[in-house]
Amino acid sequence: MAVSNTGAVTLVLLVSSLLLLLSVQTGAQADAIECEQVYEALNPCLNYIITPSKTVPKPCCDGIQGLLNKAKTTADRRTVCNCLKNAATKAGSSIDLSPVASIPAKCQVSIPFKISTKVDCSKVN
Repeated sequence: MAVSNTGAVTLVLLVSSLLLLLSVQTGAQADAIECEQVYEALNPCLNYIITPSKTVPKPCCDGIQGLLNKAKTTADRRTVCNCLKNAATKAGSSIDLSPVASIPAKCQVSIPFKISTKVDCSKVN
């Protein structure tokens, strides 16, 4: 199934938010994360989402890991979550979440919940 660029961006953002929900980082506070940073970090995942393959490109996994490293506070992780949730909502039912759901495992990142547009970002810590 072909996915529009908007749908692909939404899926990428959703995956990132879920990964960031699980990440508890320590260290000095950096500048607050904004949606534009989230989208830029996950841009390398778009081709995989549009045309899934057996492996996720390394730049996609690197982008996800980079977001995890930047999301040092609860507020940062909630921001990432909300950015992704909003993008997923805008894409609507025209996107297939299956390729996005496979990214964490293929990047060797474990998340203990289903990727969904119904994630409650207020519960992200």
